[in-house]
Amino acid sequence: MTSNTELRSLRVSLLQMEIAVGDTEANFARLHRMMTEAASADPKPDVLVFPEMWNTGYALDRIGELADSNGERTKEVIGSFCREHSIHAVAGSIAEKREDGVYNTTYVFDREGRVTAQYSKVHLFRLMDEEKHLLAGDRLVRADIDGIPAGLQICYDIRFPELSRTYALGGAKLLFVPAEWPHPRLAHWRTLLLARAIENQTVVIACNRVGTSGTTSFFGHSMIIGPWGDILLEGGEEEAILTADVPVAEVEAVRRKIPVFEDRKPGLYRLD
Repeated sequence: MTSNTELRSLRVSLLQMEIAVGDTEANFARLHRMMTEAASADPKPDVLVFPEMWNTGYALDRIGELADSNGERTKEVIGSFCREHSIHAVAGSIAEKREDGVYNTTYVFDREGRVTAQYSKVHLFRLMDEEKHLLAGDRLVRADIDGIPAGLQICYDIRFPELSRTYALGGAKLLFVPAEWPHPRLAHWRTLLLARAIENQTVVIACNRVGTSGTTSFFGHSMIIGPWGDILLEGGEEEAILTADVPVAEVEAVRRKIPVFEDRKPGLYRLD
């Protein structure tokens, strides 16, 4: 196993999947098929990444009965898979039921199948009535992927640049973004992801769903963007497993080339 200091790239597979709204059995089965296919590649990916709310889709009117209680099923299924295949997973996000309500939550699993980070979506999307059915998370969470610090956010969160900048200032070299981002806002999706990568000189890894939910269609276009703003991978609008090697070492090189963080003047960033 390559040490953290020697690691120059990370192979990442995005599972750009269709989601059957309200059908958790179909979604778990589909995800498992795609995980198995991705893990059978040679060379095998280091990390699997899933879309937002893959277990239920936006069946918000029934979310209380559909949500995974404390993420137990998700932890068992994904944890066992990661342990069997010695692979990490940024497990998209799920509808997770706790005592006080339902959250939109992502888990990060290590190669031993252990949950090493858990983040619940901070900014709920009112255009899809999330705030009427879900509870918001109240903290940012940094993950660790083979010793590489990473920030976690979910879909609508990327419209709030403070999150990405906070992660970058905290040392994150990767930003993971599971999403259900629909038409007609493809231009917003691409522009925001590119901006988050360029302004923070950070690798952005974003996995969006495809398919339809009622009258809403989701366009995929999952992306991996390098710290220079170069698009390393971009999917189309069909279900697919998308794989690329992420140039982790380039993060520090780009930050040395244009020393944005050294040139910041946070004491001036206010209006009197």
